[in-house]
Amino acid sequence: MTAHTTPAGPAAGPRAARRRLIRELLLVAGFFTVYKAGRLLSTDRTGEAFRNADRIWDAERLLHLPGEGAVQRLLLHGDALVTTANTYYAAVHFPATALFLIWLYVRRPAHYLWTRRVLAVLTGAALALHLAYPLAPPRMLPAARLVDTGQVYGPTVYRAAPDADTMANQFAAMPSLHFGWALMLAIGVIAATRAGRAAKGGTASPWRLLWLLHPLVTLLVIVGTANHYWLDAIVAAALLGIALLVVPRPRGGDRDDPGTDTGTGTDSGTGTGTDARVEGAAPGLPRRKSTAEAVGAGK
Repeated sequence: MTAHTTPAGPAAGPRAARRRLIRELLLVAGFFTVYKAGRLLSTDRTGEAFRNADRIWDAERLLHLPGEGAVQRLLLHGDALVTTANTYYAAVHFPATALFLIWLYVRRPAHYLWTRRVLAVLTGAALALHLAYPLAPPRMLPAARLVDTGQVYGPTVYRAAPDADTMANQFAAMPSLHFGWALMLAIGVIAATRAGRAAKGGTASPWRLLWLLHPLVTLLVIVGTANHYWLDAIVAAALLGIALLVVPRPRGGDRDDPGTDTGTGTDSGTGTGTDARVEGAAPGLPRRKSTAEAVGAGK
């Protein structure tokens, strides 16, 4: 008996890929909108935010954590250095995460799904904590005696008066998503590149560990600019650890194509390739998933 495969139209693959891409963009944009709107719900809890700030500051001293001022004094050695730190804080956070997700979507679809889910869990948990525990950053705390480097040296993403800031909730210091996202970016790139090397039969390069410099620099920047306490980063790392535990990592069968599969190529899932049930085909052999198929399967 001969198996019969019904070919799909030539545009079926590209159309499906476009639909999935639009769905991903809407999903990410919708989640970000909900997150921004949720952060603004705690903007009128100023007194509570400052009381919590005093508690965090005292807790850090009790734990013998290094003072945030030590890092800031290093930045204040030169205007260029502190301005660079402010620019890094203001301009790197969102673009770096977006480029990271785009790269994963195109080149490592299975790892894209894993990373998207981890970031969603982390960000959702952070939003819940922002609402439950408003916290004034150290730049606002008189006991910290720190300089608001964004206002003094620029650039800054915040208004001088927190109550007048309609774009951001300045009392959402705990946890630091700047650090949490940066750490996940490094972990995600390391995991994806290691999987890509393994798929080619090679060994992972130790140079990939240099991606850990991104969260390290981010940590020094958020503390040195007085936007976050050390504990903000520690809590973010703990929440990320929980997210990594609850979100399953890509399995061995969830293959990424490090080559040219970008969701518009031909594969058997669209009916345009060779059917896996054709006589003579070896049953049970895994096949590569295109970006569109892998992302679509994990919606």
